[in-house]
Amino acid sequence: MYSEDDLLMISALQHLLFCPRQCALIHLEQIWTENRLTAEGRLLHEHVHEAGSDSRGAVRIEYDMPLRSLRLGLSGRADVVEMQRQPDKTWQPFPVEYKHGKPKKDDSDLVQLCAQALCLEEMLGCAVPAGAFYYGVKKRRTEVAFDQRLRRVTEEAAARLHELLSGTITPQPEYSKRCESCSLIDTCLPQTSGRRGRVSNYMERMTAL
Repeated sequence: MYSEDDLLMISALQHLLFCPRQCALIHLEQIWTENRLTAEGRLLHEHVHEAGSDSRGAVRIEYDMPLRSLRLGLSGRADVVEMQRQPDKTWQPFPVEYKHGKPKKDDSDLVQLCAQALCLEEMLGCAVPAGAFYYGVKKRRTEVAFDQRLRRVTEEAAARLHELLSGTITPQPEYSKRCESCSLIDTCLPQTSGRRGRVSNYMERMTAL
């Protein structure tokens, strides 16, 4: 169990799985730069969070709901949590995360949503078997089942996040195609990573002569 002082942001899990260096630049070095994609995503979340709360028949809707898990050492806010009334009169939490773009090929979005579910389970003492994304590009919901594999990946990611951010070393850059969509590309300079390595090897060879 972690203490309140140890809690890290749920959103940092997505940064970690996208790129550990990006995660360290943002959360260790406190570096942040917006591009068009991040600005549009921020505006979408701000619009959702302005809505407050609502009730629609057998569904109560909470916007911008605070979340916390001492077991995982995470805290954050859910865009939307739908409390769905069940036949036995209990309420079933159903987290919904809003994303500006489209579904990603990796687990970064899935882990962020699953972490919200694990927080809800700990806070409310009930199972949260599923949630959903609303992607702006697709204009419809994509439902996600929180199966054992995703739960395990999420718990492992939370542990890796604490390990990374408990240190002081930012990982070295490694260029890939995803770098082109990162708002920190001009700070990170991933294209120079191989070049620096070649220069370093050359200097080592020269000093060994």
